[in-house]
Amino acid sequence: MEITSNFDGGNIEVVAASDPADIQLKIRLDAQSDFYQWFYFRLTGAKGQECCFKILNAAGAAYPNGFRNYRVCYSYNREQWLRHDTELEGDNLQFRFTPSQDAVYFAYFAPYPIARHEKLVAREQSADHCSLQLLGKTLDGQDFDKLCFSEPSPGSRPGKKQCWMIARQHPGETMAEWWMEGCINQLLDTSNELTRALLEQCDIHLVPNMNPDGSSRGHLRTNAAGRNLNREWAEPSMEYSPEVFLVKEAMKETGVDFLLDVHGDESLPYCFIAGTEGLSNWDAAEQAKLDFYRNVLAELNPDFQTEEGYPAKQPGQANLTMSTAQTASNHGCLAMTLEMPFKDTTATPDSQYGWSPQRSGQLAVSCLQALAAYLESGLMEKTDRRNGA
Repeated sequence: MEITSNFDGGNIEVVAASDPADIQLKIRLDAQSDFYQWFYFRLTGAKGQECCFKILNAAGAAYPNGFRNYRVCYSYNREQWLRHDTELEGDNLQFRFTPSQDAVYFAYFAPYPIARHEKLVAREQSADHCSLQLLGKTLDGQDFDKLCFSEPSPGSRPGKKQCWMIARQHPGETMAEWWMEGCINQLLDTSNELTRALLEQCDIHLVPNMNPDGSSRGHLRTNAAGRNLNREWAEPSMEYSPEVFLVKEAMKETGVDFLLDVHGDESLPYCFIAGTEGLSNWDAAEQAKLDFYRNVLAELNPDFQTEEGYPAKQPGQANLTMSTAQTASNHGCLAMTLEMPFKDTTATPDSQYGWSPQRSGQLAVSCLQALAAYLESGLMEKTDRRNGA
């Protein structure tokens, strides 16, 4: 019997694995950081044997409540990821599992491999209405790409809006890139009425993976320099946070009329949106824009709801190191954070798959439908929010 994690996105340390009844593991910390929670490993040589897994440092993870009422993801083929019961006892996350095949993979959530990311980006080049821009290199030397979907058709409206969507600033939140795959699949289909309607009115800029280095390294929250990218937006640097620096520069070139930053939340079993109410010049008009988008999305998709989420900050309490507050302040646009669960949604549970790649992709299509409604509403007007912390 052997446990390994020496592959893309892998993360586990083996403390003891000689006895299937007492497999002891620890999650490895993000590099140059105290964050940890993401795990991803393979078990071989235990077919037909009941195995008892104990992740010994679960209670000290970044979000220990994320392991309460949580069910681990497992797969034999790394394509279909199912759920299996776990329990948090003391410091340990524990589960028993009897493999039916020679090798089985376990992960905190369904992984989104770098190879799949590269394939996702590469295949867009075959579409005439999609262009790829190499923004630069990450600290580990990986290509850092942006996609733009734009349709300069005769029926296009003048003054098209510039809509941005970014995902996976926190690399362990892999549901964000599954969301992005669903978004891209929709935008590639120019025979679809929704896609045509969107591209007549706006250009859509996508950064499918904001943190390729953390993704490859098996990090939960940081890049290669140990930086939480969603706390780097006030003063990013090429030395420590080139990913944010390069995206901010690209945003300056295009302008931003809309931003959706896609994440996952470890603890809360809901899909929800957080706004930028903490900006000092937040008013009823800005609240109406946020409410419109959230309410439309809730009508479109039963997995999304508006009752639960993060408490809204008071005006003047915005954190300008975060993507949405910084972008809303700089560009006077509606900027929101979309959160999806690692667990499952309480109102629409799925006992077999939990919250899943498929549902993440379906939510992306609903988000595009809500964007189309927002574009048609006439609410997308600029607000001068510069220095509006």
